[in-house]
Amino acid sequence: MNSAQWHARIECGRQIGAGFLVTGRKVVTCAHVIADSGAAPVTVTFPHQTGAAAVPARVVSHGGWGGRPTDPGDLAVLELDEDAPVAPAAFAPADAAFGEPPRKLVAYGFPRGYDEGTLAEYRATAAQLIGGEWIQLEAWNGHGQPLEAGFSGAAVALAGTGEVVGMVTATGGRGVRNGRMLPTHVMARYWPELGGRLPAPAHEDADRDRLRVLVEKAAHTGLDCSPERLYLDAAGPFGPPVPPGGFHSLWAAAWYVLCELDDPESVTRFADRLDALIDAPRAAAAARHAPPDWSPILVEIDRSGAGGDQVVVEVSAYSAGRRHPVDSRTLAQGELRPYVRERIDEAFAHLAPDTDELIAFALPREWLNWPVDQWESGPDDPTPLGCSYPLVVTDHARRRGGLRHRLTRRWQGIEAGAHAQVHRVECGCGEDPRKLRLRLREAAVAGFAAPPAAGHSRPRFDTALTKPVPVLLWPRSGCGGEHAGAGKGDGDCAGSAFLNAIGPYVSGVTPAELPRHILSLRESADAADDPDGHWARDVQLLWDDPRCFPDPHATTAHLGSPVA
Repeated sequence: MNSAQWHARIECGRQIGAGFLVTGRKVVTCAHVIADSGAAPVTVTFPHQTGAAAVPARVVSHGGWGGRPTDPGDLAVLELDEDAPVAPAAFAPADAAFGEPPRKLVAYGFPRGYDEGTLAEYRATAAQLIGGEWIQLEAWNGHGQPLEAGFSGAAVALAGTGEVVGMVTATGGRGVRNGRMLPTHVMARYWPELGGRLPAPAHEDADRDRLRVLVEKAAHTGLDCSPERLYLDAAGPFGPPVPPGGFHSLWAAAWYVLCELDDPESVTRFADRLDALIDAPRAAAAARHAPPDWSPILVEIDRSGAGGDQVVVEVSAYSAGRRHPVDSRTLAQGELRPYVRERIDEAFAHLAPDTDELIAFALPREWLNWPVDQWESGPDDPTPLGCSYPLVVTDHARRRGGLRHRLTRRWQGIEAGAHAQVHRVECGCGEDPRKLRLRLREAAVAGFAAPPAAGHSRPRFDTALTKPVPVLLWPRSGCGGEHAGAGKGDGDCAGSAFLNAIGPYVSGVTPAELPRHILSLRESADAADDPDGHWARDVQLLWDDPRCFPDPHATTAHLGSPVA
């Protein structure tokens, strides 16, 4: 340690801390040491250089520290204008700080009265990470220099070799002989460049290099993906959850998988998924006509036995043929929207990143006309939910029994290349439900000119629901369904106008792709100069492919049951 020229003193405003040189001109320190860098200059001094003067530095990377002592990411990287006249620090393997007998660790800081710096001797309490972030440090003996103000950002190094194993982020203060360090493998989560400088077993080198190349490629291509979803897919259903605070970057998730997960296949899964996502644009053209790989988030709403306006809500995610219950609750209808928004956000964590999300509301028949696609996407996002994701409704009764079986067969009978042809059900045609039943026997899509509660349309709507018609479309408002003589050429009927427009729009689209195309239609209507006047402003899509929703009686128990 006496020859370690890479120790640095950091000043920013009234803050004084430590740091250490890791490349020719880059110095690592704590983010809280340079918290005032927006208003005050940052300077770096190498105290082992005789007569060395403070040189200016700029912040080039930040770990995302939020400002509180327990916030993660308390790391910052400073860059000098030119290479420092000293060699950078060397690093020890991640496990070198632990062992029996305990390894002595030293830190070089700048507490009050020690402008030239001083040493503190410590050891790691255990290899267990605190909060998935820190290693606890305790004094090597009962006397000597404690960790206190001025040690933040100091390298924690092995006594004797001077190889770095971490960085001091929390000091105990005078009279308190413990602290915390950010181990080097956690530091690399927040600064990818450091990962290439840490020693690793030979079998990890290839994995690390592949992950770094893929993450850089993702950044170069502007890939937009969720690090948390990639991590959960790599960790598997029985792996550890996302650490508190999530991941501030894709690299943070990749490095966490590499360093923290015991399953060696998790790295391969993460890399393969990321590689597929990067390659997705090139594969999109070839896959454009293939059926989407839907992973639904199902929101089931039903009346509660508690009476009044109470409803029972259960939210689940379906991925790879498995149901993942998210939450269930009985609440008042006025509490429904914010609750559903929050649970949908939680459900996304269970979806594989390369599948197609689908929001599905399973409702009682008399609520199928609810404008759930118009619910806001979030408390700070007024975008209609149906303009953010493909969104469909389905009838509770169609999800069980013989009708479910017949629907499954009907979907299997629809060829992947078969296009949707809308079988029109006019609002005032007076068609006998028995004849409609016969006409819809081979239909893939039934289009209604009037909503299900409008006048004489209800019996015909019920007829379609009780037959294995995979898709139903209708406008939630408009024609009341009572007038006679409405037909394909009736320009005064809003319902007929809807059917005249929706037919050509879905022409050439397979039933499996309809949720995606209705999403585009809703976006167009919402962005129109006169959204309320657009013919598709309130289009409702009932779509239920039982293959996307495993049998509810054959999956995980209800969250409220003793079994769950």
